[in-house]
Amino acid sequence: MKLVVQVKLLPTPVQAAALEATLRACNEAATWASQVAFEKDVKRNFALRQHTYGQVKARWGLGAQAAQHVIKKTCDAYATLRANLKAGNLGRPGSRRYRKAAEKPVAFRPESAQPYDDRMLSWQTAERRISIWTVSGRAKDVEFTVGPEQLATLTLYRKGESDLLCRDGMWFLLATCEVPEQSLNTEPVDFLGIDLGIVNIATTSDGEIMAGRELNRVRGRERKLRAKLQKKNTSSAKRRLKKRRRKETRRARDINHKIAKHVVAEAERTGRGIALEDLTGIRERVRLRKPQRVTHSSWSFAQLGNFIAYKSRRAGVPVVYVDPAYTSRTCAECGHIDKANRVSQAWFACRSCGVVAHADRNGSRNIRARAWELRRRGVQSITPAQPSEPVGGAGRKRSATASDARCASPSL
Repeated sequence: MKLVVQVKLLPTPVQAAALEATLRACNEAATWASQVAFEKDVKRNFALRQHTYGQVKARWGLGAQAAQHVIKKTCDAYATLRANLKAGNLGRPGSRRYRKAAEKPVAFRPESAQPYDDRMLSWQTAERRISIWTVSGRAKDVEFTVGPEQLATLTLYRKGESDLLCRDGMWFLLATCEVPEQSLNTEPVDFLGIDLGIVNIATTSDGEIMAGRELNRVRGRERKLRAKLQKKNTSSAKRRLKKRRRKETRRARDINHKIAKHVVAEAERTGRGIALEDLTGIRERVRLRKPQRVTHSSWSFAQLGNFIAYKSRRAGVPVVYVDPAYTSRTCAECGHIDKANRVSQAWFACRSCGVVAHADRNGSRNIRARAWELRRRGVQSITPAQPSEPVGGAGRKRSATASDARCASPSL
């Protein structure tokens, strides 16, 4: 399986200037190649290369490999745009948003990522240094820093291209690694049901609750601070806004990684599979009051599902997706389904047998039971077309299609 290791570069001021000039030149060349591709309606790699390769090399001073990667990047951008248009991610055909994306060429930001292959980039992982091609010549002995686990993965499994990018004045390389998967456990002794939510990010059928109250409080505090700084609109407020951006996203991503790692480790230790809800499309299907919309949209449920899925593949743990309909209204003891069973966000009280339980624990037990039912019927999984994401609230959870994928736009 493919994994991406993010490596932070520590270039000197001279090296950073060379990297910045390289990104700018590559993206200017890519924008020009995109205009040619749009005007001539030539959006395949080898065909576009005939129209642009010589001028890309001569006009922007790019090497042969860099010029080829620029052209390929342009074609990949159009392929992504076509896929998003076809999937309806940019509105219906004929809509203003659809026409805005389809009726003008793709443009690249000056700091957009640029791919590098082994001819343009060499690694000295033991010394934590790289040698990288730039428009000013080869930049040698560029230092980088990375965690011990990521360094081991980089040393053993790095294979393929790496992307150079600049983010908030910091330089990174995203290195592709081919990591071997463990053999899949085809005979799990049981399933670990996972109920995903907003108040409780993940609740297992073992009764373990990974609460999100602290994170939700942080999110609320960050929203208020952003609104206050935006209203103030001074130079210092803008500097502070810029400094704090993506901080909330990094915090949520870190929590998602920790939860996914814990869940997969527990399933692997006990020889069980993992049962998740197929909550695809819930953002488009669920209807919420205005105060709830920001909270519902702020947590990246699909990201957590993605993390659990890829960590499970690496560990050989099977993952089963089940229909989530009425899991929050069904009694895990007697199977009685009633809207009135869900008395509040936190508590479940069956109107038939009288059992009282934590609502999310009850839901996770239902998810586990449905995974066993799928296995009994010989069905491997109801696999979602895109990463699944859970819905908050006490109502029915319905299957649909919701994704955390980013839509392609004319500016990449």
